[in-house]
Amino acid sequence: MTFGENLQFLRKLRGMTQEDLAEKMDVSRQSVSKWESNAAYPEMDAILRLCDLFRCDMDTLLRGDVSRRFGEDAAAWDRHMNGFAAAIAAGVALILGGITLMLLFVALGASENRSLLVFLACLIAAVTTFVVSGMGHAVFLRQHPGIGPRYTREEMNRFERRFPFFIAAPIALILLGILIVVAINVVPDLVYLTPAREALSSAILLLCITIAATALTWAGIQYSKYGFPEEPQTPAQRLAGRIWGAGMVAATALYVGLGLGLGLWEQAAPIVYTVAALLCVAATIWVKKDDEP
Repeated sequence: MTFGENLQFLRKLRGMTQEDLAEKMDVSRQSVSKWESNAAYPEMDAILRLCDLFRCDMDTLLRGDVSRRFGEDAAAWDRHMNGFAAAIAAGVALILGGITLMLLFVALGASENRSLLVFLACLIAAVTTFVVSGMGHAVFLRQHPGIGPRYTREEMNRFERRFPFFIAAPIALILLGILIVVAINVVPDLVYLTPAREALSSAILLLCITIAATALTWAGIQYSKYGFPEEPQTPAQRLAGRIWGAGMVAATALYVGLGLGLGLWEQAAPIVYTVAALLCVAATIWVKKDDEP
């Protein structure tokens, strides 16, 4: 393929018109038309900007076949990011799922030490998963310089339409878990409350949180896989992300501490995680008020 054919392929792949590309390159539409018809060639600075814009190396853009290269890169990127999303989500599930299993074992009469071993085994597996997947991701990016999202506008629009459901469903699941715990503990007439039932209600809440956190983690990585967002995050958005991460880690540490120190495995779970979630929501609303116009 010629340079003009390659450029036209890349432009159409991104769903851009000649006017759109001309605006991004600070040139006239006629210049873009001449480039694509091979009637003229851009200067070196413009070629480098085109390579950055379309995530393509110069040799492929000028003399290669971008349709074949992008097809191979698109498949490799999609496979890798799907695996990376699954691995990170599995790590989150192992940590929170380990806490849920530990609580269930205590409710079933297992000793606290044996229940703690279950959680520690899940924690070790989670940390191993995070390390291996993180290093594998770094190696993949190093071995494929310039690789990135390779999706058509239709594919991106289709995912963007589904993305709100990926966020709303896990949040609704957490609220459902909180509702169950409140119903069991605040309205005792609905069910005869025993220590086993109390532990079961805590396990249900943790299970809801586990599924929701796993789904949100997967959705977030899938969002980045498609190249969203194109604009950088605001300081408030970055701070909100750190608040949620630190809040859940602190809640888990507090829960394990209360369980080991005071034996409050059943009682502490609903209180600690519910309060932590509410505090994170309040803090997020507070820091994001700076983003309001």
